[in-house]
Parts: sequence; C-alpha cells; structure tokens
Amino acid sequence: MCGIIGIASSKLVAQNIIHSLKKLEYRGYDSAGIATIVDNEIHEKKCTGRVDNLEKLLFKNPSKGSLGIGHVRWATHGIPSQLNAHPHSSDEVSVVHNGIIENSTLLKKNLEEKGYKFKSQTDTEVITFLLTDFLKSYDLVDAINKTLKALNGSFALGILFKKYSNIVVGARRGSPLAVGYGPEENYLGSDSYALKSMTNKITYLDDGDVCILTNNKIEFYNSENKKINKKILTLSEDKQFTDKGDYKDFMSKEINEQNITAKTCVKEYVDQLRKDINLYNFPINPKDIEKIVLIGCGTAYHSCITAKYWFEELTNIPIEIDIASEFRYRKINFNNKNLYVFVSQSGETADTYAALDLCKKNNVKTCSIINVVESSIARSSDFVLPIHAGPEIGVASTKAFIGQMLVLFILAIKISEIRKEINKTDYENKIDDLQKLPDLIKDTINYCQDNTPIIAKDFIKAKGSMFLGRGLSFPIALEGALKLKELSYLHAEGYPAGEMKHGPLALIEEGLPVVILAPKDRYFEKTISNMQEVIARGGKVILITDEDNKIISENVRFTLKIAKTNEYLSPFLMTIPLQLLAYHVAALKNCDIDKPRNLAKSVTVE
Repeated sequence: MCGIIGIASSKLVAQNIIHSLKKLEYRGYDSAGIATIVDNEIHEKKCTGRVDNLEKLLFKNPSKGSLGIGHVRWATHGIPSQLNAHPHSSDEVSVVHNGIIENSTLLKKNLEEKGYKFKSQTDTEVITFLLTDFLKSYDLVDAINKTLKALNGSFALGILFKKYSNIVVGARRGSPLAVGYGPEENYLGSDSYALKSMTNKITYLDDGDVCILTNNKIEFYNSENKKINKKILTLSEDKQFTDKGDYKDFMSKEINEQNITAKTCVKEYVDQLRKDINLYNFPINPKDIEKIVLIGCGTAYHSCITAKYWFEELTNIPIEIDIASEFRYRKINFNNKNLYVFVSQSGETADTYAALDLCKKNNVKTCSIINVVESSIARSSDFVLPIHAGPEIGVASTKAFIGQMLVLFILAIKISEIRKEINKTDYENKIDDLQKLPDLIKDTINYCQDNTPIIAKDFIKAKGSMFLGRGLSFPIALEGALKLKELSYLHAEGYPAGEMKHGPLALIEEGLPVVILAPKDRYFEKTISNMQEVIARGGKVILITDEDNKIISENVRFTLKIAKTNEYLSPFLMTIPLQLLAYHVAALKNCDIDKPRNLAKSVTVE
C-alpha cells in the first residue's frame, strides 16, 4: 500500500516527484524518499513522516537530476524510520517497491553469505542487492529478469541504475503500476491519479510486464521477455473532485458530495423517459443464474451484506457473501452458472483481485463494481459497473460506499425485472424511488449536520461503543462501527440488535454509548424493544430513525432524524449520520481526518 513515482525527463524532476508523492499519500504516509541520478551517481534523500518533511529537506539540500524515483511508505516490513524508508540503494542500483516479498528472509541470508550488508529491516533491500549482484554477471535485461524470477510475492517496482543513467525501469506482479506519456518526459506511477497533473495518456502494466523509460521512448516486455505493444488510454478530467475547495478536509467534502454521487450514478443507469434501467451485455443471462456470490473487503464487504437483503427480496436467486481475503483460501465449488460479483473502491484491492483471478482461472462469470474504470479488477472482469463517484481522497470511504450500494441495488432491480420476478408497476416505482434518492440524501445531510458535533462529545471518554440494527440496518451498523474505529481510534462494534441477548448485552454498562438504527420498517418494534433492553442497563442511547413518535424517544439521550423514505432506501440515509458522527468524534480528538494512522486508501498487499 505504498506509492511509487518515477520520471525520465530532459529537465529537473525533483519538484514533479514531490508533487506526485503528495497525491500518493493516501497510499501511505509514514515515510518518504527520492533518488535521482546526478553525474552518473545515485543521490538518495529520505525521511520519516509526510512528504512535506521530504520537501523541506529538499529545500535545504535540493536534488538535481533529470531522472528520478520517489516513494511514500505504508510499513509492512520494519518500523517507520529513515533507514526503512524507500528508496533502498546500493552503489549501483536504487529501488522503490510496493508489495511484499514473501521469500525475502531466505534471499537475505543467501546475499549476506555473499558479503552484502543490509541496513534496513525491509524486504525491499533484498531486491536492491539481488539486482546489484546479477549486474556483475549479466546485462541489464537479463539481470532484471533473473531478479524478478527469484522473487516470490507481490510487487510494483521503480528502479534506477548508476550504469544506465538515462532510464527508469518499472516492473509489476500483483501490485498495480501505470506508465504515463509526456512531451520530452515519461512517467511511472502506482496509479493514474498521481500522474494526472502531468499527463492524461496512460498505459497499465499487466502481471509480469517490465517497462523501460527514457525521456522520449518507452519499451514494454512481457513475462517471457518478449517485446510487446501496450494500449494507451486517455483519462477523463476530474479536477473538481481533487480539490478540497472551501472544505477543511476531503472527508467532509466527500460526505457532502454524496447526493451528487447518487445523482450522477442514477443518471448513468436510469432512463427517465422509458422508466427503465440501462444494463446491457451481462456476462451471463440473468434467467440462467443459479447463484450470485458477492465478494469484497472492509466497507465494500458491508455493501455486499446490504445487497444480499435486496437480492433476496427482489429475486429468487440464492445469495452468498464472502470476505475476499478468505475466499481464495477456501475450497470453492465453482459453477459456470453462478455470477461472481467483486466490489472495490480502487479496483486494486489485493485480496479482491486475487479472488477475481481465482475465478478467472476457473472460467466462471465475473462482474466488478468499482470506482476506477482503468483499474486491474475492472480490466480483468467480464462485466464492469462503475459507481461514478469520482476520485475519493479521504482514506475512510464515504461516497464510494453510497455508490457501491446504489449500483448493487440497481443491479438487483434489473436482474429481478429480466427474470420477471418483479411486476411492471413495482419496477417503475423502484425507478421513481431511485430518482428521489439524491434529494433525500441531501436533506439527511442537512438534518444531521448541526446535531452530530454535540452527540460526538459523548464518545470521547467512553471505553467503547456499540452500533445495533436489524435487517438492512445491520450492515450499516457494521459500517458505522468501522468508521468510528478508522477515524477516531476508539473501539466500536456493530451487531444485529436481536443478538444482544446472546452475549453482547454483557458489555452494556452505565454511560456506554449505543447507537440504535431504527427506521420505520418491518423490524421497527423489535428494534425498539432491543433499545429498551440497553436503556434498562444504563446504556447511553443515540437513536437514528425516521419515525416522529415522541414516545419512543423517552430515556433516549439523543435522537437523530433522517428523511422519510421506504425500507429499501433506508441504508443510504442511515449511513450519513454515522459518517458525520465518526468525523466529529475524530475532529474533537484532533485526529488526522483524511489520513488515519496505520491505514491506506488502496490496499494493494494481502
């Protein structure tokens, strides 16, 4: 989950590397570094902390050179420190790396026996010395190939060579890497977002690919070392999403953009005149689907749990949900009449991509619901459904979660219609509801914006908190607890409200904050009964509901109202006060809202 940038140019590159690293900080921010070639020598500078620290270092002692690589780190091997920061350099080679080398311990032992002295605790330094060693006996291309074949695990690499002082080399296996094209300079980056300020012409490396960049030429080689051509993509402009504008941070901006996300998504998929959903080219005839398997991690997994309820209500298709990191290690009975749906914000989530790759190897039909249409998961899927949220910069997902749920809901409605499991009137009513959703989201943001800062104060000194819901509110309770953990570093757990008597009720004590999600749905009365059990044991209840009945609010510390809607749309509205609550608790604790500790946006390692 680190960020890589490389530039081969005819002019000085340090400033552009720093600018790109700032854009890559959502991938890691415990240390940063840069290496350039100056007078046929490798010059390396690195530091702990943010890219701002590296920028200050360069201000005092500038890095010259028209060839360079840079890195922001999310620690996997070794504590955050200057020694463990990338690049890792020998006299001959400098390397930046995203991923994990699984056989690094054995490789390190072999290299130490040859006399190499390791300075860091990282697995990356192994790559540096392997290349250095192979270059003693082989030319550049053979040395690179032998190094890559020796590595087990996942990696994206950016490499500089003292001897070959006009090139930057990139290589990929398992972790994403993009190449950008510019006038008199070419680029290497972990993703297109880091390169967009310099170019909109992008090529993505596939597993096993190697690229060699000079300032005016790019060559690609596949895993068999055969020279290949790669397709060049033109990226769309999305500057309005990558600027905070008048907002204090990206997360508050992205929370407030959720009505726009919903509006854009609905507009892309819904034909208002014909009252129909535009989904074509299914990889499998929906009438023939025997089972749908929904797969994701973290927030994306919560969207899958939510979708299970929708699919089961609207269709007769059996639904299975799976955590991506578990899926590939279980014994799976693959069936070519099943549809395997993969949900990911970045489209680069390592566990999700690995599960997709397993499905592809077993020749089953796949669909991806993603936010980045150029991503690895999108490119490998039979069918792609973008969520149209625009770039999400805050590490804790908000608008992407809304977008994922919305596309899953749209997919459930359309499959139900094709299979004739929903009548025409109900189908058109669901489409009408979709068109009303953006305004309902906006109303709910407005309702909750002013009240949540007051409620947030109750969480500051609490030793934990609970989030309870039933039915469609249960996965939203899970997501609310996750948001609070991610942003404020406070312990929180989400539970089905009906499970309280089976263990979790033992945790309730005087003053414990308990968030109850109780929309006026079929579970409403039972959820309120569970709430009373919490109140009777001294829990401090925050009730989130669309019900006006004042009686249910007796002995409730706070009630947050959401806009009135039907049961199917309640997850979208229930999500918003939980996002705002987590945000304001974190703000009161002076936490870094956009970059929570130990987390990164694009999870590209297992």
